[in-house]
Amino acid sequence: MAKKKTESDEIIQPLSDIDKIIHEPARLMIVSYLYVVESADFVFLRNQTGLTDGNLSSHLTKLESAGYIDIKKKFKAKKPQTLLKLSENGRKAFELYQKKMEQWRKKMEQWGK
Repeated sequence: MAKKKTESDEIIQPLSDIDKIIHEPARLMIVSYLYVVESADFVFLRNQTGLTDGNLSSHLTKLESAGYIDIKKKFKAKKPQTLLKLSENGRKAFELYQKKMEQWRKKMEQWGK
């Protein structure tokens, strides 16, 4: 027997459609920073997010696998440098994420009145 949908189910349901790759807090920080800059290097993101090298690297790999960021490695003054940029798909995914979160926030606000 199917469960009858309640008003609260309809309000909460959109959360199940949220992009879980972006929604994870560390990745949300990374994508948020990359959204407002043209590009950033690994050290900048590490310092801004407070993540360890390994943790940041792991999250960057997930974002790259999803097609959300582009990673370029080069040398600057004989030192390795990792440059990160939000891809067009990443930019669109983040904008959709923001839109869905705002829609959910508005529904919650209306429901609470």
